[in-house]
Amino acid sequence: MKLAKSIEEIRSDFPILSTKAHGKPLIYLDNGATTQKPLQVINMMEELYRTANANVHRGVHYLSDLVSDRYEAARETVRAFINARSREEIIFTAGTTASINAVAFSFGERFVGEGDEIVISGMEHHANIVPWQMLCERKKAKLKIIPFSDEGVLDLEAYRNLLSERTRIVAVTHVSNVLGTINPVKEIVAEAHRHGIPVLIDGAQGIQHGLVDVTDLDCDFYVFSGHKVYGPNGIGVLYGKADLLNELPPYQGGGDMVANVTFEKTTYSVLPFKFEAGTTNFTGAIGLAAALDYLSTLGREAVAEREQALLATATAGLSAIEGLRIYGTAPHKVSVISFLPGVIHQYDAGMILDKMGIAVRTGTHCAQPLMERFGISGNIRASIAFYNTEAEIEALVRGVRKVTEMFA
Repeated sequence: MKLAKSIEEIRSDFPILSTKAHGKPLIYLDNGATTQKPLQVINMMEELYRTANANVHRGVHYLSDLVSDRYEAARETVRAFINARSREEIIFTAGTTASINAVAFSFGERFVGEGDEIVISGMEHHANIVPWQMLCERKKAKLKIIPFSDEGVLDLEAYRNLLSERTRIVAVTHVSNVLGTINPVKEIVAEAHRHGIPVLIDGAQGIQHGLVDVTDLDCDFYVFSGHKVYGPNGIGVLYGKADLLNELPPYQGGGDMVANVTFEKTTYSVLPFKFEAGTTNFTGAIGLAAALDYLSTLGREAVAEREQALLATATAGLSAIEGLRIYGTAPHKVSVISFLPGVIHQYDAGMILDKMGIAVRTGTHCAQPLMERFGISGNIRASIAFYNTEAEIEALVRGVRKVTEMFA
């Protein structure tokens, strides 16, 4: 499929891409850490502060009504983007980490007890490990880990064997932030549901790369961040099935999440407001909606196809470099490629690439257990977006080749 705009038009939508880094044209390949923002998002947020700045759901005056309507319209945009059944299933949070912590606390308080088990995978980001560890410590529960192969493929047979009558929830990443593996989350959900077990999917690295349909996946929770999908920082989404959300206690207390307050008792508001305590990040939510609209306008399938083509170029080029190892060779991947060029330390290589104007991620990528699985202290990750070009990928390959030659 063809993108709705030319690559030149797309790049002009992202002002930061014309930046110079150390006097060289910026080649931004750290999109897995955060994506750049199009003018459509930047201008929307500026316009909000200029013309519609008021508190949401807290006034009868014009500005409050205006921004409240736009905030709820943003919720509808998110609902449609992931094909949730109802707007009440869309909760705005501070990001993926906040969303996972919210579920770990609320679900844990309601459903997890001593001796119960929580299943996650061995390729999780720390944000989908630590909150569950904290819950296990509080409740004296146990954390069970799904192993994965050297190629970066989850062992589904081992997963099936981990599920038991004590399993209370499965929490797994849609896409590995290190390996790029697209996990078979629909199959994972279906298997868990056969045992009556709910599933949370960490979509931080999945939402931006293709179509996400939570109704088709039938997942119980799906979480993601705005800044990973070309939207603002400080905004995230927690999707949850309404029936399950209604059973969970709020994880924060404050204004707007209450129906009635006395010194004796507080009753909570209806969904989704019961989980949105305090003044909301309405500019973030509306900016996120603008980002999702931008992606939809370009064509989400076309975005995914372009990224796959760029990934193929990067994989072919890097694979041809002697001594270089790629981590994550699963047959189904997004446009993320992690590697180590021989014996060169990842930080040395990353700093040299930076001087060439090439921005990549170095280190453990907040996935230390995954790195331990491979017996390494970290690696280099290039994460590619649709606004990157073939010339930039070729520059990356040349840069890595030069680094390996310098240390030969």
